[in-house]
Amino acid sequence: MMITRVRSALSSIIGGIMASGSSAQEIHPDPPPRFPYSRPDFLALSPDEVECSADHISRPILILKEMKLPWATGYAEVINAGKSTLNEDQACCEVVELRKRPADPSSPSYTPTRRRSSLPSTDILESIDSTEVKELNFHHWALFDGHGGSGAAVFAAKFLHLHIEEQLQEVLEILQNPTLQPSTCLGEENPVHHLHPSARCSQRGLSRAASLRGAVGAPGSPNTMAPRFFMEKKIKQESLVVGAIENAFKEMDAHIARERMVYSISGGCTALVVVYLLGKLYVANAGDSRALIIRGGEILPMSSSFTPESERQRLQFLAHLQPSLLGNEFTHLEFPRRVTKKEVGKRMLYRDFTMNGWAYKTVQEEDLKFPLIFGEGKKARVLATIGITRGLGDHDLKVHDSDIAIKPFLSCSPEVKIYNLSQYEHGVDDVMILATDGLWDVLSNQDVAEAISGFLGNCDPDDQHRYTMAAQDLVMKARGVLRDRGWRIAGDRLGSGDDISVFIIPLMHGNSQQPPPS
Repeated sequence: MMITRVRSALSSIIGGIMASGSSAQEIHPDPPPRFPYSRPDFLALSPDEVECSADHISRPILILKEMKLPWATGYAEVINAGKSTLNEDQACCEVVELRKRPADPSSPSYTPTRRRSSLPSTDILESIDSTEVKELNFHHWALFDGHGGSGAAVFAAKFLHLHIEEQLQEVLEILQNPTLQPSTCLGEENPVHHLHPSARCSQRGLSRAASLRGAVGAPGSPNTMAPRFFMEKKIKQESLVVGAIENAFKEMDAHIARERMVYSISGGCTALVVVYLLGKLYVANAGDSRALIIRGGEILPMSSSFTPESERQRLQFLAHLQPSLLGNEFTHLEFPRRVTKKEVGKRMLYRDFTMNGWAYKTVQEEDLKFPLIFGEGKKARVLATIGITRGLGDHDLKVHDSDIAIKPFLSCSPEVKIYNLSQYEHGVDDVMILATDGLWDVLSNQDVAEAISGFLGNCDPDDQHRYTMAAQDLVMKARGVLRDRGWRIAGDRLGSGDDISVFIIPLMHGNSQQPPPS
């Protein structure tokens, strides 16, 4: 029965996910959508333009009408070739001002944070870039690749930067003082920092045994100070920013879960976010979109793709710990191919969550269940349903025609990588590229680097439109041209049939920022 259901479901997959079989959705009418379908706010499209953008036949490439994004960032996008009715990618670009404010919105003195528009005027951008301001600003670029509908991607585009802002407020005073060592407990001063340098040296020289027996503040010490070990982890300020971003992703996912009780927030989405703060770029990725830096012709990958194959061991370990999540329909073990009934009792290659290599085991009846991870490459699926393992949303997603939930296997936690922008003097052709998987499905890192370097090298260095034109050229190279045999790119290869969204962020604009020394 399970095999029949899975075969039926797999036949309907075209690089994405199949529909949920939730019986609740069949019984009750759908609630109203949280937000209507739209394209990124900074494109400033009219309703007619939004409708025209969804033409799967012509697949028009959309670009910025005016160069108003921070740092003259370039952007371009195109809809898929019929994979979904609407473009399920979303994008966001904001400059957010952090200010001290009461944490409780009900407080009489509460003042909402002033948020700069995603379409700031030239005067505002120049004041941000060239003058010293008392408050901290962070720049936010984000791409959300939706699946199973555009609802989660639209929702995340409108709220994730607000969750990041809220989390950064918690550590704002520490971030405003770059020489301040974060205290272990907020409101508590670490006495080690106020001791004479010679005293600190002598403490570092204490042996572990001595510190345990009678060092000042150690357990059993007659000293009246609060019991503590002096050897505490020193936490860097950048780790507070990483933690804020990680918590923001968790809060965003929980926010979607709460709102879906009242509104329709369809599907889920991957999330690729870049935050610029105090001279550093923080690249947070949950999914299979990709970030890449091109600096002086060198390629620097700034993200890792999370797929069923790359996260096999995490998924298998979870299924091993909680076998009930598999609904007695799946096995957490992996085999090179489907096990057949005639192979029961024979020795067959397998691996579990403890293994990178392969070994032989005797096939048992339970091994006939459908594998937790099935397929290879872009066709690999978790529980025969979804091809990504990290992202936001998907709270209602279930295995086709069953009550087996997919969400427990999907993580909303991003991997965050840091690039210290202030350490380098970047040229006009040094850029960071953010793109959804529609681009990377057909172009390699090297292809993209060569295309961008070649295009920018032929542009006027003073032309602020050059980065949007480069993004448009990149999308064109991945989409291709419609021929008799479909969309074709260079070498008569099949072009991307997926949604494609691309940011090109010129890094030289970070040179003019003046972050406090770290």
